[in-house]
Amino acid sequence: MIARRLAPALLAALLTTAAAAQERVVIAGGDLTEIAFALGEGARVVAADTTSNYPAAVEALPKVGYLRALPAEGILAQAPDLMIAGPEAGPPPVLEQLRAAGLEIATGPEGITPDVVPQKIRFVADALGVPERAEPMVAAFEAEMTELAGLAEGFTDHPRVLFLLAVQEGAPLVAGSGTEAGEMIRLAGGVNAVEGIEGYRPMTPEAIIAAAPDVVLMMRDFLGRYGGAEAILARPDIAQTEAGREGRLVAMDGMMLVGYGPRTPAALRELMRALHPADADRLGL
Repeated sequence: MIARRLAPALLAALLTTAAAAQERVVIAGGDLTEIAFALGEGARVVAADTTSNYPAAVEALPKVGYLRALPAEGILAQAPDLMIAGPEAGPPPVLEQLRAAGLEIATGPEGITPDVVPQKIRFVADALGVPERAEPMVAAFEAEMTELAGLAEGFTDHPRVLFLLAVQEGAPLVAGSGTEAGEMIRLAGGVNAVEGIEGYRPMTPEAIIAAAPDVVLMMRDFLGRYGGAEAILARPDIAQTEAGREGRLVAMDGMMLVGYGPRTPAALRELMRALHPADADRLGL
């Protein structure tokens, strides 16, 4: 009798699982794509935007354009049931067009500190119908971040770090306060060399020299566009700083560094090692 009463519930659960497995998902946001795969739901992702480059399996997916310049036609061509999008996804008229076409869009949380990562994990897990998978990942993330915060207390120096986002003609684009890069520098035991600027803003050569950075930090993805590390360090403004004289340029995977996802603890550990080589072995980084 008990087995007979459980049978319908079990059948319903199996049908729900089968339906979920057939759901076609498009993701716009490399951090959210990474979380979906880490939750074990990568098989449901049929396409992603160009900021999605991790894990390796993502490279084989069709790309639907850049996060902030998504094309409605390219997304609808994938016949998705659901689109998971970062808060920067757009433009808004395209999102309106997608919704009008009947596509469900779940928009993730925003934040400029790693504290947003647990929110992202829970959001993606809920959107994919697997909320029970979120908490183990959240717990592991928070434990790693707590460990790294403790290690940061043992640093013997706090180098001044200049984050260069882009080096176009004219004034380079740098990270001031209220940025993901600035927060990572702080958590890694560094000091943001950019003072009095909020957000990502151009900075004159004279201001860069006055900022006196000990280290230049860049996204590895962009470094090759500007001639590599030697070319950056040889710039007249950078060359007159301690970073230029000592040849201290740190290049990291951009999404890993400022995307705020499951790999944020690994990114923070890597940045800590780069900024504090004298302390790295002693602290077990």
